Amino acid sequence: MSVLSVRIGSRTSRLAQAQTSIISGLIKERSGDDVEIEVIPVRTLGDRLPPAAKKSLGRAGEKGAFTADLEAMLLEGKIDVAVHSMKDMTSVETEGLIIGATPPRSDPRDALVSGGKTIDALPRRAKVGTSSLRRKAQLLRMRPDLEVVELHGNVDTRLRKVGSEAGGLDAIVLAAAGLKRIGEAGRISQTFSVEEMIPAVCQGIIAVQIRRNDRDVKKVLSQIDDEAAASESSCERAFAKRLGADCNVPVGGCASVSGRTIKMTGMVAREDGSDYVRVSASGERGEAVSLGRRLADELLEGQERLRSVAS
Repeated sequence: MSVLSVRIGSRTSRLAQAQTSIISGLIKERSGDDVEIEVIPVRTLGDRLPPAAKKSLGRAGEKGAFTADLEAMLLEGKIDVAVHSMKDMTSVETEGLIIGATPPRSDPRDALVSGGKTIDALPRRAKVGTSSLRRKAQLLRMRPDLEVVELHGNVDTRLRKVGSEAGGLDAIVLAAAGLKRIGEAGRISQTFSVEEMIPAVCQGIIAVQIRRNDRDVKKVLSQIDDEAAASESSCERAFAKRLGADCNVPVGGCASVSGRTIKMTGMVAREDGSDYVRVSASGERGEAVSLGRRLADELLEGQERLRSVAS
């Protein structure tokens, strides 16, 4: 039997490399010696840009900055697989490419890193760092007195800002999944429940992207695909696409599969945490995409009602 050579493109950050190791390990576990893997490190535009430049990109631009270079290499045949954090991907698929697999989802929740203090124990006017408008809006709903500070960079860069003279931050908020994947779970001071802080769409999900017509690689990846993660991501991406949620608006959404049922909760708000609308819905697992779209419509209707009452 011939050996299939698979070139995996991955960003160079510690988190991206950890996620690529997860995918490589799963492929080797399921395919053994039938697949030979080569990891090709790629510094994307998002990795090369300084923090100030990333801020000017806006949410959709920043997402594309972390994925576009890898997608271009896929389309050009320079790599066979691209590994992404699915939350970094825009809700519209790139022509010629598909998501070939979504392995089991990690913890979708957000985590507070603060040297051991919970959100309630932080001092008044504490400085909390995040680059996410979604996190900012929900933090200010919990603690309107907080000073939420713009914070960019990879996970290691952000961690160094907590309590340091350079950063001077009392706390930062990061994805729990990312911290766990790079062995930094011990830095977590508090994990927010989904009820406390609705996560970003597809947070905790790794997307394995391939060329649409690459049947050999698609067959290999079918062995590492997780049905629950696929249903949850389909629901959440449909929700985001319906909302146009790649724009600069605080939006969150998280789906959860249990047996044949899928439940999703979504939110939209102003950046200061006002005009906060939250809705939940559930349905058959096979109707994940339609559930996501329906939830987005309900969210938009709720936001319109809130605005009409306020006026």
